[in-house]
Amino acid sequence: MSRTYPVNNFYQIICDNLRKKGAKAAIIDGEKKVSNRELKNLVDTVASYLVESGIGPGDKVAMIMANSYMFIVNFFAISKIGAIAVPVNNFLKHDEYAYILNDSDAKLLFASGKFANEVKGLTIATKVEKIIWVEDIPLENEINIDYAKITDKIRDTTPFVDSALDDLAVIIYTSGTTGKPKGAMLSYRNLLSIIYGAIDHYNLKEGHAKFICYLPMFHAFTLAVTLLLPIATNSGVVVVRSIASKKDFANLLKLVLIHRCQYFAGVPDIFSAMARAKLPWYFHWFHNVKGWVSGAAPLSEDVIKRFGASFKRGKLVQGYGLSECASGVSLNKPWANKFGSVGTPLSGFEIEAFSEDFHVEARGEIGELCIKGDCVMLGYYNRPDETAEVINNGWFKTGDIGYVDKDGYVFIIDRKKDLIIHKGMNIYPREIEEFLYMHEKVQACAVIGIKDIEENETPVAYIEPKEGVEVSEKEIREFLKPLLAPFKQPRKVFFMDKLPRNATGKILKRELRLLNSGDN
Repeated sequence: MSRTYPVNNFYQIICDNLRKKGAKAAIIDGEKKVSNRELKNLVDTVASYLVESGIGPGDKVAMIMANSYMFIVNFFAISKIGAIAVPVNNFLKHDEYAYILNDSDAKLLFASGKFANEVKGLTIATKVEKIIWVEDIPLENEINIDYAKITDKIRDTTPFVDSALDDLAVIIYTSGTTGKPKGAMLSYRNLLSIIYGAIDHYNLKEGHAKFICYLPMFHAFTLAVTLLLPIATNSGVVVVRSIASKKDFANLLKLVLIHRCQYFAGVPDIFSAMARAKLPWYFHWFHNVKGWVSGAAPLSEDVIKRFGASFKRGKLVQGYGLSECASGVSLNKPWANKFGSVGTPLSGFEIEAFSEDFHVEARGEIGELCIKGDCVMLGYYNRPDETAEVINNGWFKTGDIGYVDKDGYVFIIDRKKDLIIHKGMNIYPREIEEFLYMHEKVQACAVIGIKDIEENETPVAYIEPKEGVEVSEKEIREFLKPLLAPFKQPRKVFFMDKLPRNATGKILKRELRLLNSGDN
């Protein structure tokens, strides 16, 4: 049975925050502080412009934007008028943008000037009628609308469209690791279930859930957990625009300290870097972080141990989620954390392991993890057949292999599609990767299956060594020999300066498979 929520849509959240504490900072973006009052004024202003531009309920508005307070303003403005936000991965190229904009039927696009080279020409290649440039507006473009001129004068000429819980709010495109990206349709109920489920799970109080937001805002995990959640709790969000360099990384930690951030959500690469970094003593003594939360990709046991040894205040815990379920569906708690698990489901969600014939497995038995609850997407946009393949009687089939223990904690073994079958024997790449991460010279790794002439799969390892160290295939083989059965030993070990990753740091095994497509 669906739960009840204090609001039906996102615009109601900022209206409630204004009523409670209008002067409180909702967003901190560098020197720019946006209060609850200013946030609502900016949202109303942009919403008015959208309506004047012919955008109405149900229309799709895309955003190819860098992290900024403007991203947040635009997201809420789109929501206010009942339109649908389409946040787009800003790491893509022109043709990839064109595909997503056409697939989503986007009519209007907000774009950061820094992406102008790839965005130019999209009004010709897509159904987009207008591009609004946010910061660093290009000097030459087929349609040149300056965001600053839209927001220079506060106005509110647009009535609020009181969207219902089950109305479509956002279309998030999957990373496309197994083919063309698909648009996961998320309703207000989907995203609110994550927000208020996390509030219940962690017993978060109003004003006590300030997050730092440095991961790309277009990602479902960032959008729900580090953007909407702190605003929904009237706690404030600290925006970091980039962590592309060591200087940016140092600034990130400085902001955590200065703004007394209470929660830090990240990806494994960040926590691995933090565990290795020689941070000043005062950071450890004076930071205010109560919870370090890892998501978007598996967290190795080695990183968990090293981080715990370095950071005595605030515990690193692992969570689990998918774009199709609005991001985080299960989460460990600092005071109730099972090592190696991704926690227990948030309130109102169910996670079970299912057999091949779609029956719930007994606790402790391995199967495909499936999720049920308010978080499950409405479906893939314009793809009813593919939607039917992954949603069965309300259960979303994740494609992850794992089990649920007797206490309800979820453990993930591997991706179903990554399973290697060698002469009838199942090999889970993640098991091999966990051992590789224990090697002192391994920064990152990935194991994939390669088919031989007889169609048997054998594991192959790709390793990204730590900076400044040398490691040989022989050294890796000798390390793994006493740890793994002979049939699990990688047939080959390859080394790369950098493994291919998506925007959130997840290693792209599909690209590694392409490297080996002709290798037998």
